[in-house]
Amino acid sequence: MNTIRKIAAGATLIGALIGGGALTAAALPANAATSTTSTTTPDGSQPARDESKGGHVGANGVTEVLLTGDTADKVTAAALAANPGATIQRVENDAEGATYEAHIVKSDGTRATVKLDASFNVTGTETGGPGH
Repeated sequence: MNTIRKIAAGATLIGALIGGGALTAAALPANAATSTTSTTTPDGSQPARDESKGGHVGANGVTEVLLTGDTADKVTAAALAANPGATIQRVENDAEGATYEAHIVKSDGTRATVKLDASFNVTGTETGGPGH
């Protein structure tokens, strides 16, 4: 599916969900940036991930988008407080159950995703796997 169709499909889905009351303001903050990603390259392999463009579309149809402003600052601060010495790769809303997530590289070089609730409390950390 080309990029324009992905954007149109995502915008339509998000509009329908918001209109239906399925997403709360905390789950998809107004100050979040939009992004698109390609799922495969022409040869069928996975493309290099651009950490500046955010995540993917979850099985539930929620598209992960990068956070900005105060929301991004709060997610960053909470993730770093729970993981001293870590480096933030990106912060975004979460498509798989948490409200927010921060993709980090821990001080030991391990990649992880810190999951947060709507009050910016860390609810869990996932290590390894694709997209971390």
